[in-house]
Amino acid sequence: MPAPRKFFCTFPQDLIAEPIISHTLGERFGVVPNIRAASITDTMALVAVEIEGESDRIAEAVTYMRERGVKVEEITEGDE
Repeated sequence: MPAPRKFFCTFPQDLIAEPIISHTLGERFGVVPNIRAASITDTMALVAVEIEGESDRIAEAVTYMRERGVKVEEITEGDE
């Protein structure tokens, strides 16, 4: 299996209570999300997550989050 890819996700207020990363990504796309850091307030959630799985399934999961209104940015090795 390829190495996990890392993402920084910004959730708008209306999505904070939904288990998009912890439940939906695994159930719907068969990937394994691992939340590495998070900062959550009443108005916004910032989450750093590693997603492990097949590349096409990770891409589908990222597309799904973006379609739901989550800002998703991939963290590359040079960004750390």
